[in-house]
Amino acid sequence: MSVKIHTIALLLLSVYLSRHAPRRRPCCVQVTSRNMSADVVGQTYREQPAGSPCVKAIIFHTNDGPLCADPKAQWVKDLAANMTKV
Repeated sequence: MSVKIHTIALLLLSVYLSRHAPRRRPCCVQVTSRNMSADVVGQTYREQPAGSPCVKAIIFHTNDGPLCADPKAQWVKDLAANMTKV
């Protein structure tokens, strides 16, 4: 295969994969243990497992976007106990 054909094939493959590959959600790379319960909106939360570069986290919704919280923090446990896991 010539270099030009090889280059074009790689380009087409990368374009295809960028449009058809499953998209990963952004993940938490750090968490807060500071009580942010007053900022949480909604009644749902999501658990994120650890997996490089992501850290184990409970993700709540706020008006400013996702809140990555420390699953070991007592306020997180208390708040999550009254919410629905999605």
